[in-house]
Amino acid sequence: MKEILPYAPWILLFVVTTIIVESIYSIYKKKPVHDPKDTAANIFIIVGYQFFKAATLTWQLYILGIAYSLTPLRLPNNAYTFFGALFLADFLYYWYHRWMHEFKPLWAFHLVHHSSQRLNLTTSFRLNWLSPLISAFFFLPAALAGIPPTTIVLSFTVNLLYQYWLHTEFIGKLPFLEGILNTPSAHRVHHGSNPIYIDKNYSGILMIWDRIFGTYQPETEKVKYGITQGFISYNPFILLLHGFYDLFRGKMNYKG
Repeated sequence: MKEILPYAPWILLFVVTTIIVESIYSIYKKKPVHDPKDTAANIFIIVGYQFFKAATLTWQLYILGIAYSLTPLRLPNNAYTFFGALFLADFLYYWYHRWMHEFKPLWAFHLVHHSSQRLNLTTSFRLNWLSPLISAFFFLPAALAGIPPTTIVLSFTVNLLYQYWLHTEFIGKLPFLEGILNTPSAHRVHHGSNPIYIDKNYSGILMIWDRIFGTYQPETEKVKYGITQGFISYNPFILLLHGFYDLFRGKMNYKG
């Protein structure tokens, strides 16, 4: 998105700096959260994702544009519309994310994000390259509400950017925010394969959706990261395709 591009170098600098700080702090705390092979796979995946995201942006705008053309509603492309779109996109993201977990064909896309048995800032990079092909369909209600397609895509992008900082073990519970905003503690729960944590905390920014729809779970026990199947691979291509492979074999009986 052209609105994001001017800030891209600063976003990249922030990401690189925070990963370095997290790595140094983990050494200081003698709690290694990075595995070189795991982190390398994460970085490879996000680089590939950026190419696929750019290549499929026209497709996403096309899908949203069809819905936008079918409604007489038209909201102005201004700050009020953007914040309204951000709120609606967050609600739609909750259901998009929840269905990605609960519907096996969609879990095949999302599994890669939960496949790491470690949690660090680079874990947020594990995004399936093919997911931009389907994500726009879940945000059609926003287009039908008269929100411009470019604003919808920008809102979804901001939602994903917000979630970057949630993937860490070094930020504890934030008492005044838990249960209101998505926090690292809440998101650690989401990445847990503990029985109590499975299929919990789907929200992107606002945790109110989980609280309303009964999927909120605070962090109460040490999190075991990854999927219930266990370790898959360090090979990024295997990680990206493993869910589809198991889906076609009819062996996707695990969660994450």
